[in-house]
Amino acid sequence: MTPTKLLGIPESFSDHGGGVDHMIDVVHYFMLALFVGWTLFFLYCLWRFAARRNPKANYAGVTNHVSTHLEIGVVLIEAVLLLGFAFPLWYDRTDEFEIVQKQDPNRVRVIGYQFGWNYHYPGADGKFGRIDRQLTAGVGDPAIDPDDPNGWDDFLSPSLKVPVDKPSILQITATDVIHNYSIIPMRIQQDAIPGSDIPMWFTPIKTLETYVVCGQLCGDQHGNMKGLMEVVKQSSFDTWAEEQSAASLKRNQERQQQQPAVAVN
Repeated sequence: MTPTKLLGIPESFSDHGGGVDHMIDVVHYFMLALFVGWTLFFLYCLWRFAARRNPKANYAGVTNHVSTHLEIGVVLIEAVLLLGFAFPLWYDRTDEFEIVQKQDPNRVRVIGYQFGWNYHYPGADGKFGRIDRQLTAGVGDPAIDPDDPNGWDDFLSPSLKVPVDKPSILQITATDVIHNYSIIPMRIQQDAIPGSDIPMWFTPIKTLETYVVCGQLCGDQHGNMKGLMEVVKQSSFDTWAEEQSAASLKRNQERQQQQPAVAVN
């Protein structure tokens, strides 16, 4: 039974989740060793320096360097954790982004707001419409330029749907305050900062239906800020995305046709 299991952390559903869980396990084993070690040392001190065993105070102090050696040992172990586990895991994740971009990933913009999430998909052409934040009409608005043809087939969804066994890149942003987009089964999270689109990426390895939550205190209803996430088969995702994109393209084409022509002198 590993610490991640004992702590009740949900099963990992991403290809990089095993590395994160391993790091969590190593840190907790180290914390357990420190707890046991320092507890034993505390109990030893209570016995060794009890008043009945030392009726007269000793003003000479410590005459050996055992405590110094112990402290150096702790520092070395912490350095191993940082340099041997944390840094390589961080490097693998950041360096992997360029590789993921070359694998035709699924892309979604995630817009956080008080207190929910909105999702902007690029549509059948695979291109997001131009984003003009000055066009933001309200919280959660993706601010798509309606005059950009690349955005006519873009569509919005109240929940996140991604295909299994395919990399997904989520562009995280917000329209009001700082939020944090957290998908615990994917072992991934990213701050949602107004005015910035910050990428986070993962590859689901199993189908599931789960919740996403806000990991940053963002207001009085922060605890209720959660959304639905579905990992589905590629064929199911393609069918859903094509239907949503076609419907959005039709609506925008009709809107363009209904706009009055602009006279040119």
